[in-house]
Amino acid sequence: MLTYLATALPRFTSPAARLLALQCALRADALGHLRVPHGLLRGMRLYGCRELWQELAQAHWLDLPDLKSAPVEVQLRDATLLDQVPGRRTRRHAAHWALHPAPLALPATAPPAMRLTALVLAAHTCAHDHRGVDMDILARLCGHSPQQTADMLDQLVRIRTLSTWRCNRDSNEVFWQLQPQAPTRPAALPRRDRTPQR
Repeated sequence: MLTYLATALPRFTSPAARLLALQCALRADALGHLRVPHGLLRGMRLYGCRELWQELAQAHWLDLPDLKSAPVEVQLRDATLLDQVPGRRTRRHAAHWALHPAPLALPATAPPAMRLTALVLAAHTCAHDHRGVDMDILARLCGHSPQQTADMLDQLVRIRTLSTWRCNRDSNEVFWQLQPQAPTRPAALPRRDRTPQR
């Protein structure tokens, strides 16, 4: 879906508009219609951002919805989207995962550009596959220039989502390592009353 959006939307569509488009694409029915609850928009920190809807409408990707309605009724205009999406249940799972792209953990206040970059990295992260991703492809999926993408990767290292990243100058491939997560301990069980029974 990220590859589809990278080709369907203008190259420098904002990261926030790309995140919104991704959720719309994954939540739409077979006719390209969906209802977007205000709570979802608030959770994505995109509530009240009329300019994002206008950006997608100007790209002829959707019809500009009435943002005062609750939920927001959206009609997608791109017919090719409907031909390539998997089943609705699979798309709903993907829409939820896109909001919390494990294994990359981000603070809830992360800006859209950082969230989109983390989502793209998470989609290309596999526990047993350490192949790189071409920087130009990574930048296109993130809607950035390669320099902006490098800056985003640096920021992900600074906030400790990634432990490191590098770009192989010969192959132009980007490699990254996730920040090791602290092992979670099971919750302590309450102690039983040790008073002897009589």
